[in-house]
Amino acid sequence: MRNEKKLVKELKRGNELAFRQLVDEHKDMVYHTAWGFLHEQQASEDLAQEVFVEIFNSISNFRGDAKLSTWIYQITVNKSLNEVKKQKRRRSEKRIGDFYRPEESEEIEIAESENKTTSAISENEERKIILKEAIDSLAENQRTAFILHKYDGLPYKKIAEIMETSLSSVESLIHRAKLNLQKKLTNYYHS
Repeated sequence: MRNEKKLVKELKRGNELAFRQLVDEHKDMVYHTAWGFLHEQQASEDLAQEVFVEIFNSISNFRGDAKLSTWIYQITVNKSLNEVKKQKRRRSEKRIGDFYRPEESEEIEIAESENKTTSAISENEERKIILKEAIDSLAENQRTAFILHKYDGLPYKKIAEIMETSLSSVESLIHRAKLNLQKKLTNYYHS
């Protein structure tokens, strides 16, 4: 804890070595958390960079009420959720655009279906996509708790700190997330 206070003090002074230390200590955690939401390497790397830029720009606002790692998790989760929302919006806009340009979307669909048949997706890849879609369809708070627990391996207590909620709420969120995933995946495998 003493080292953390010293690190924060140095960060607030604009010390570049302190910032490099912060990045070295937290880059894997930030990347893995982002990947848990985005499931894409480049998008997760880009988001991790955005997180560290945000930390650099707002370290002066860090009051020390929580651990530095908890604050970093909160920034990462918030940025990840915002990126997921942007991606959904872009997909929705694309579908609407395809509706108004049916001849273009038909050509794209034909090309995409030809590509899919020539480069058949393995069963394993298909399972990953289905699991990602099932996780993405969870309510935001369930998805956040589930990802922090399953992808990052965080204990419930740490998740409660990050999400600023009670331990019992986290337990309930993860339990409901598991039940909802089980329903969604059972429906998929039975159809």
